[in-house]
Amino acid sequence: MSLTPKKFATAAAGLKRGGSLRDKVNNLDWKLGATMMIGKMVGLALVFVAMIAFASVVTPAHAEEKFTAHETTMMNSINTVWTLVAAFLVFGMQAGFVMLEAGFARKRETVNVLMECILDTCLCGLLFWAIGYAFMFSHGNGFIGTHWFFLSGAPDTYETTGIPVLAHWVFQFAFADTCSTVTSGAMIGRCGFRGDILYSIGVTGFIYPIVGHWAWGPDGFLATMGAKDMWLPGLGQGFRDFAGSTVVHTIGGVISLAGAMVLGPRLGRVFARDDKERGGMPPPHNLTVATVGGFLLWFGWYGFNPGSTLSAMDAQGIGRIAANTTLAACAAGLSAMVVAFFVGPTKGKFDLGYSINGMLAGLVAITCPCYWVNPLGAIILGLVAGVVVWIGVNFIEWLRIDDPVGAVAVHGFAGIWGTISLGFFACGKYGATGPTGADDSSPVAGLFYHGGTSVLEAQCIGSAIITIATFVIAYVMMWVIRKLPQPWNLRVEAEGETGPGGLDVFEHGIEAYPAQ
Repeated sequence: MSLTPKKFATAAAGLKRGGSLRDKVNNLDWKLGATMMIGKMVGLALVFVAMIAFASVVTPAHAEEKFTAHETTMMNSINTVWTLVAAFLVFGMQAGFVMLEAGFARKRETVNVLMECILDTCLCGLLFWAIGYAFMFSHGNGFIGTHWFFLSGAPDTYETTGIPVLAHWVFQFAFADTCSTVTSGAMIGRCGFRGDILYSIGVTGFIYPIVGHWAWGPDGFLATMGAKDMWLPGLGQGFRDFAGSTVVHTIGGVISLAGAMVLGPRLGRVFARDDKERGGMPPPHNLTVATVGGFLLWFGWYGFNPGSTLSAMDAQGIGRIAANTTLAACAAGLSAMVVAFFVGPTKGKFDLGYSINGMLAGLVAITCPCYWVNPLGAIILGLVAGVVVWIGVNFIEWLRIDDPVGAVAVHGFAGIWGTISLGFFACGKYGATGPTGADDSSPVAGLFYHGGTSVLEAQCIGSAIITIATFVIAYVMMWVIRKLPQPWNLRVEAEGETGPGGLDVFEHGIEAYPAQ
């Protein structure tokens, strides 16, 4: 900590009123940090307000309205800034993930969690630049993109968005990094660090971008499903996943499930069905950190969902998505809290762990349908998501699968529910977003809004294909790594789990909280 003359004078003056010099200076740093954080948040809010105000002026009433070159350049610039700000918010979710996972883990696993998240982020950036973005977002065929490796030969802007490819890459890298981090959650405490390197390469370089191409690629077979001369033309609907309930969260949750199954439970782990007195998840080592991490994730979700418009011109869409995101998280957090109070091992207690995972499940669930549902639909699907995550956590425990943070339930189960929920709650008012504003000429309507079952069928087909394919591929990959000799085996040696200092000392040579 630096002690400037101004800080010293202020702190010294404070000594006359009592307290040590160290306390006074630390208090000044705390106030300075708080002031800077508040200033950053205010500045970010002003950017959002300016974007929405500009959008309300220039957003066209009809999609076919013509714009001058200057107006188009202006809109593309605003859309790019909006997309990058959203990307920065999504990337900030990494701080939330490390805090959430470390808080839910045992103290002896904390450094390992932090290192895995750093590794995943750095590997993801390089792999997504080299091959991942090409596999996912370039043209090729219905299963994989075949151009733009190392971003070579990519156009200046991505498709019809008007956004520079490099800006779009930054935004999508943040999404890929999220999926990669989700993957590690259910494998905490017994996964060797070198094994983590290997499966992270497989996830971020191949599984996520290739499977993601099916739903988000310009010619992915699920994205084009239902169109003339495409797969299942009679369905008349393509698979929709606005911000990634399936593409990001279900993929991440299912991979984590495969990894947890191949690894087996942590040594000494006792499951509730085997011993009602001693069984159940080992207590988290720091629920304060986990709670702060949950709220940081919620904050980052305001980039995740509204940012997926890639357009600041769609002012109504951005506002609706942000509101739906908020309401779904609130409803799910409360429903998970209530269910845990009345049923199960925490009966009669207001359980913090279920409450945190409940609000996260609501955020995961609303990520797919956030553009097409109204606030009431967001609340209802959020209420269901809170119940889904409670059922999921206890079901995974009953199966004797060791998932320290509830990643499978939060991201896998809630992601599947959120994807399917679009087929019920799409309100029939909203169509598609775009660089010049919304185009609601072909609104999406679900079963509860007189839309029939076609959207629901498309969502079920897409979710099932991605879930099953991801699980099979991930299980095979994890099984192969599990068969490698040490130290490259997926599971760390027994000494790494049971020795002094646990996995942190064995793999990284340091404890998170060394004795002073």
